[in-house]
This record gives sequence, structure tokens and C-alpha cells, in this order.
Amino acid sequence: MLKDKDIREGLFDFLEEKYGKVRIFEEKTMGRSRADAIMITTSQICGIEIKSDADTYVRLSRQVKDYNHFFDMNYVVVGTSHAKHISEHVPDFWGIITVDEIEGKPDYYELRRPAKNPYMEPTYKLSIMWRPELAHIQEINNMPKYKEKSKAFVIEKILAKVPEEILNTQLCEELFERDYDAIAKVINDYRKARQRGAKKTGVRAVKKVLRKSRKRV
Repeated sequence: MLKDKDIREGLFDFLEEKYGKVRIFEEKTMGRSRADAIMITTSQICGIEIKSDADTYVRLSRQVKDYNHFFDMNYVVVGTSHAKHISEHVPDFWGIITVDEIEGKPDYYELRRPAKNPYMEPTYKLSIMWRPELAHIQEINNMPKYKEKSKAFVIEKILAKVPEEILNTQLCEELFERDYDAIAKVINDYRKARQRGAKKTGVRAVKKVLRKSRKRV
């Protein structure tokens, strides 16, 4: 019986052989679910759900809905015990990869290639990005910085400004370059800068109120 860790070991090599340049992120929260893996290609973000022979379909319907919000396309990767019936549990635009155990090693087969996910919502997909990554996309598209605005506001402005095809490529480029060691400092510095800005804004607001009260007196 193939377990989750057995399937993962060779899966990412299989996907790299199939798609060429890819980057894989594991265990990422999206909505109410957690994606087992996210594959970044040069122009698309693909969600990957793994169902080993030891797994059930109990959470799959909810997971499908969450995956469909976030990703350009999706795969479900299943062990032998699920191979015959998995197509009944995922939409027909989801790709299916089956994994058999041959001579003690996992063997991968693409039973169905994924099609474009018609339910992907751009605002959800952009929420995967960190603020410094969004800031860089704003910069390369000659957009205002919107430093004091929320992430949701920035995402809305980016979607209104940047054509979809160009934005997809830029998002993937950002994710290819994501450095978890370096980004921690960048995010921390970004938050500190916003906090300083908020404090200055607060001080200015207090001074304004004091000036008005003095005038009334």
C-alpha cells in the first residue's frame, strides 16, 4: 500500500520531466483547506491534491471547491485503490495522475491531463502573493505604491491595471524567485515601515484635533 510520503518522493520529479521548469511548494493553506502541493510553471499555478491508498474522500468535495478558487489548473494524484473511481469525485477539468507500486517503487501515469479551471478567481490567486511580491509587481507595471492601503485594495488595483496574460507570467516569475530565508526580513521591514507610517498618521490626527479644539476655545 502506497502512503502519502511514498507518492511524494517521485511525484515532483515526474512533474518536472513533464512540464520542464517548475517549482513546487508543499503544504500551503488556501481557504479552509491545505493544498498538499502547488506547482508553479512559467505561466500557470497548479494545485495538487494527493490521495494515497490510506486516504478517504471525506474532505475532498470541500477541497475541490477551495482548489478551484485559487489555481489555474488542478491535479489529483491517487494510489491504486482510488484509480477506478477518482473521476467520479473531481470535476472533469481536473487532471488525474495514478500511482502504482512496481517492484517496490512508485510508477506514475497521467490518466487525464488537466484543463483550464473555469472557476479560478483572480483575487484569490493573487492572495497567495506576499506584500513585497505584490509591491514588485506594482513597480514593474509603473503603478503607485499604495503603502497605506490594504492588501485587498492593492490586489484590486493590480487586476484593473495589468492584463491577465502578462500578470500570470509576472506572478509565476515572482514565485520562482521566492526566497523564504530572505523574504522573512523583507516582510518584517515592510511591516515596521507600515507601523511607523500608521503612528505618524495617528500623531498628525491628534495634532489636528488639538488645533481645532484650540480654535474653538
